[in-house]
Amino acid sequence: MRLLGAVLAGGRSSRFGSDKAQAMLAGRTLLDHAVASIAPHVESVVICGREGGLADRPAPDMGPLGGLNAALHHAAARGYDAVLTTGCDVPVYPEGLAGALIGDGAAVLKGQQLAGFWPVSLAAELDAHLAEENNRSIYGWLERIGARIVERPEFVLPNINRPEDLERLILKP
Repeated sequence: MRLLGAVLAGGRSSRFGSDKAQAMLAGRTLLDHAVASIAPHVESVVICGREGGLADRPAPDMGPLGGLNAALHHAAARGYDAVLTTGCDVPVYPEGLAGALIGDGAAVLKGQQLAGFWPVSLAAELDAHLAEENNRSIYGWLERIGARIVERPEFVLPNINRPEDLERLILKP
């Protein structure tokens, strides 16, 4: 199975107060950590939703679904079977997580819905979803497609929404 990795990085970082993708952790940006952590699990990695990467589809400011949609279409056009995603604020992608997510249909990690597995066959469905009147919530999308929610406590990922979340991660022994 050909897998494309996608780092969803188009958020506004409103709770963080600055571009959290560029926040530093151990001498590297969170975005660099996210790319490096998902890379061993996929054939190649794209960054979605920011300059130099894939533009959100169908338009900017679509939230994580705009980045996912761009990744799905990019993957489909290049012969990939599916996309593995992570957020730009998730500096780790544990060994075994990809295997837990990959299956017959879409799946996400409970509590970290940006860590997901998305067959490229969902591209047209996501186009339709984003064209409709809705709040573009990832939860609404998951419900619409009947995504599998993976509950695996060993895959607790850091949730960095505010500067103090990053500080706690840095200070963790």
